[in-house]
Amino acid sequence: MESTLLWGYHPVYEALRAGRRDIRAIHMVLEKIRPRGEELIRLARDTGISVQGKSAQQVTAMVGHKRHQGVCAEASTYPQSTLHEILDLAQAGGREPFVLVLDQVVDPQNLGAIARTAFCAGIHGILLPKHQSAPPSAAASKASAGALEHILVAYMTNLADALKRLKDAGVWLAGADQDGPDSVFDADLSGPLGIVVGGEEKGIRPLVKKQCDFLIHIPQTGPLGSLNASTAAAVVMYEAFRQRCLQS
Repeated sequence: MESTLLWGYHPVYEALRAGRRDIRAIHMVLEKIRPRGEELIRLARDTGISVQGKSAQQVTAMVGHKRHQGVCAEASTYPQSTLHEILDLAQAGGREPFVLVLDQVVDPQNLGAIARTAFCAGIHGILLPKHQSAPPSAAASKASAGALEHILVAYMTNLADALKRLKDAGVWLAGADQDGPDSVFDADLSGPLGIVVGGEEKGIRPLVKKQCDFLIHIPQTGPLGSLNASTAAAVVMYEAFRQRCLQS
């Protein structure tokens, strides 16, 4: 089985909580351990996972940098999901599907930040194209504060075809586009919804944009052309979240 190293307190702790990865061992600096470190150790031992004491230099040597917060874990690779599993999750919870689609978001920091917001906003899953997208790496998990360990992520070979399948399932697709005719605050985002957000440089590709049922923009002032991908995604997701809460 392929493996990877997770690093940082939140990714390791949330991976333990989520239970979606096979964690073989945790390596941790045990000197002057903080209460949250003690909590991580208790959780690991409760699930039968060994915690091995290491020096800070040893953990740095394992992960290749010093941003590990004194902990890393030998874990199986990220458990990627399918579109079918994402829709099943929505149905199991008795909620209208709420899906995020990221078209060529290639920065792991952006992917992590977006995943963190998506998890907090109640997104059932994230769809990304298989190529030219940030992988669900340890860096992305760290940027998500561990939220990536909980949320379903599916990498699609053909993103436009996946959007057609969403539409066949009754999901409306809203594309975030700075030239969209409607403000995000005027659009109806309360029903079964897929939010489509483009990459950091070029936005939504034409073939993907063609599948959107409507395009929305985020009002703004000032000379800058647009918000970055993670901020734009957060604004649209939370406006949809607000509208969904009003219907509850």
